[in-house]
Amino acid sequence: MSTTPAAGAAAVPPLFQGLFDDAAVFPPGNLPVAEAVPAHRAHRAAPYADAVGPLLCGAGRLGELAAAVEAAGGTGPRLRVGLVLPGGSSELGPALTAAAPFVVAGVELATRDAREAVAALDLLLPPDVPAAVELPRELLRGDGLEEVLDVLVDSPYRAKFRTGGVVAGAFPDEAELAGFLTGCAQRGLPYKCTAGLHHAVRHTDPATGFEHHGFLNVLLAAAETDPKAAAEVLAERSGEVLAEAVRTLTDRQVTVIRNSFTAFGTCSIAEPLDDLAALGLLSPALTSQEDR
Repeated sequence: MSTTPAAGAAAVPPLFQGLFDDAAVFPPGNLPVAEAVPAHRAHRAAPYADAVGPLLCGAGRLGELAAAVEAAGGTGPRLRVGLVLPGGSSELGPALTAAAPFVVAGVELATRDAREAVAALDLLLPPDVPAAVELPRELLRGDGLEEVLDVLVDSPYRAKFRTGGVVAGAFPDEAELAGFLTGCAQRGLPYKCTAGLHHAVRHTDPATGFEHHGFLNVLLAAAETDPKAAAEVLAERSGEVLAEAVRTLTDRQVTVIRNSFTAFGTCSIAEPLDDLAALGLLSPALTSQEDR
């Protein structure tokens, strides 16, 4: 299956559709909410719109988001918002109430107790709203990972894993990330990732020295059930190698991958799209109209 659109028929390939959740207001981007709203609406009206997921917003900023929408005129389709709840289950009810002006496209709930989080979501979340449950990485080491994934696989909810941040320790190494990915793959458990995946290919950030995973690496590793094989894919630093692997994916493989790795939060929509275009995996016509 070719992931490069045919001439005259530019389209976002299925492998990348809905992959990039708009986390513009989160670090390290920290775009003011008043600017993030029109920027997100521009993304949703752009030729690459099929690649863009909802605008992510923390529970404590929903009032600010509502004011920004009102200040922008409040016209057009209701804003699709992903609710990020760093404070756990206690934030769920109030956040759903505060999000009434928006279309709630998903909930991301941070917790230290997967069973308690699942119970709260079962009680309060509308049945048509998807949710992802995130536990601190220190609780996912050793038997902790198996226990959490087993809880989630018996629920309607996805797992969520943090793949970066603003300090070096926020970035898991290949073995740790591979353990999570393959643990989910072995159970048929979908997941999303967040942070540190702005670029397509694994690299060392020249400004910080942090080791960043590439989202293409993660997509390809999502097809693996063996931790060693997944870690090898995650360690690959050649964009050409990864791009060629993507081009050889079958339709069925793409479906398997995206049923597993559903999305990731990125504070930049431009960077991942530009990387895909540079690798020949996305038509440049899709990104040429983006307002820089």
